Amino acid sequence: MRNLLSLLFILVIVASALSQDTERKSLSVTVYNNNLGVIKDNRIINIAKGVSTIKITDVASGIDATSVHIGFDGNVLEQNYQYDLANLYKILSKYIDKKISLSDEKGNIITGSLITASGNQIVLRKSGGGLVMLPKIDNYKLSVPALPEGLITKPTLVWKVESNRNGKQDVELSYQTQGMGWHTEYIAVLNKDDSKMDFNAWVSIDNHSGGTYKNAKLKLVAGDVHRAEETYMLDYAPKRTSSFDAQPLAPFQEKAFFEYHIYNLQHKTTIADNETKQISLFEASNIKIKKKYNFTIKGIGESNHKANASVVIEFLNAKNNNLGMPMPKGKVRLYKSDGESIEFVGEDRIAHTPKNEKIKLRVGDAFDVIGKGRTVSKDRISEKVFEYEFEFKIANRKDRDIIVDVENMLWGEWKILNSSHKYVRKNANTVVYQVPVKSDSETLLTFRVRISL
Repeated sequence: MRNLLSLLFILVIVASALSQDTERKSLSVTVYNNNLGVIKDNRIINIAKGVSTIKITDVASGIDATSVHIGFDGNVLEQNYQYDLANLYKILSKYIDKKISLSDEKGNIITGSLITASGNQIVLRKSGGGLVMLPKIDNYKLSVPALPEGLITKPTLVWKVESNRNGKQDVELSYQTQGMGWHTEYIAVLNKDDSKMDFNAWVSIDNHSGGTYKNAKLKLVAGDVHRAEETYMLDYAPKRTSSFDAQPLAPFQEKAFFEYHIYNLQHKTTIADNETKQISLFEASNIKIKKKYNFTIKGIGESNHKANASVVIEFLNAKNNNLGMPMPKGKVRLYKSDGESIEFVGEDRIAHTPKNEKIKLRVGDAFDVIGKGRTVSKDRISEKVFEYEFEFKIANRKDRDIIVDVENMLWGEWKILNSSHKYVRKNANTVVYQVPVKSDSETLLTFRVRISL
């Protein structure tokens, strides 16, 4: 660290030399779900008429240089992206066979031609002859005359342009960058009898693009955008801090866009590099829910099938249920009060869900609801036709009556010949039996099915 600080003065001078006379008019950042950000940067830049060079240094290090577009009153002749960033060992590598100086904590100075710099070791050739070998340079300050040509302090976009006029003009810059993404976290708090819940959503914007976007207009695109396969990737450091932007009201405005949905933040914000920013998406209360108990039988050939029932929370994403907005994919965490405090009861993920669609959350397994199934008989009717007799015993050790859904997954052509309970055909491969079970009792579901393979 001490050695790097000793070079700071040189780096500041070079950074100043690279900076362009620019004034930012506006900045817009659009973040997608799949490691993609699109930056739109409008600036006022002083450009000489005719052929000249424009340099902009404050761009993301994760930039896709092939996606850069610049618009102004003129033509672009060449475009370059320079990213060979200076650091201690890159600078020293350029000074092989050249003079450098080292000084220790007592002010003693060692000067000589650099022979090698590897790891934390340096070898110098003294002007009077002989070698100085330093196995550790932690306690030394290093000095070099200047920053070597070809090294820069920040990723830099450089254009050779031909401008139609002289002076300040509006320049539109846009590019894509990796290292940006966003995701949604939902919090659900169930009421006492599990009939309603309060529901809120937060979006988390992750920025590891190597750029900071100050006072930017933010848009989030929900949906899976197809992207062509990349042939190379730029590295970015996955460091993280957190920023919490809690808002009293939902600050996003949602609208349909192409085959996706866009969420526009209604105020400008700063997205710092290596930061996770959280912003409230919406809050809703008194949402009607249904708690269901579910067993899944994967085929009727299973014997001694025993398991606890899955607990499922189901609700409708509709306006008449205090919701009715497109929900981005994300994780849903569910909580409930035990009479003293709010406790975590389970979590699940939802996919991108349009309005007026039903959402099902698998919360966990019911401790007091157990099912056990077995194949009673198997009869071969013909070469490819079989009949199975199956039973499924459900034990309810709770102190109240419940209804249990038993899903039976079937393949081939099938027909239910008889059943002890009512059922519905969910799809071509699934039938669902609804089985009422009294408190602290057992109920036996039986059915016979014919399957043609």
